Amino acid sequence: MLVSLALPIGLTAAALFFMSFLSWMVLGLHKDDWRKLAQEDEFMSAVRNLNIPVGSYMFPGCEHANEMNSPEYRQKWEAGPCGIMTVYPKVNMPRNLLLTFITFLVVTFCLAYLGTHALPAGSSFMNVFRFFATAAFLVYLTAFLQHAIWFHSRIVGHVIESIAYAAITGAIFGAMWPAAA
Repeated sequence: MLVSLALPIGLTAAALFFMSFLSWMVLGLHKDDWRKLAQEDEFMSAVRNLNIPVGSYMFPGCEHANEMNSPEYRQKWEAGPCGIMTVYPKVNMPRNLLLTFITFLVVTFCLAYLGTHALPAGSSFMNVFRFFATAAFLVYLTAFLQHAIWFHSRIVGHVIESIAYAAITGAIFGAMWPAAA
């Protein structure tokens, strides 16, 4: 039955990719996710002069968990600031867009695989919609939720996107689920 879902898998991945574009570029769901530093030029100059390699950094940081109990670490933590900084190379937009589409395609394929084990051919639109919308919501929201809890990321746009992605996934699979043989 999975082969018969190739079209809804492809359509769903394409629809989610387009919805992602809409949420970022048209609706602006993420416009408030990051703020500009008041002293950006000074900050960028200082960081540039440090020649920090590409990677993610936490400050204050430690090499081993037991260092978190040291008086030096605790003093740094109390004095602040505390945060996370990611240094990455120049953005390769075509590569990132391709990887985003591939991610939607792989997730949708996995959801379709699960659906073939949970729903028989000929299932009603509503049963298919509920299954796929719930599974898609869990995938797209929980992929970010734990990160937001620990690293204080803004989540409003991601919740809205997750609901939209879930509804799109459920609707396409509900409309295109194979009929009973």
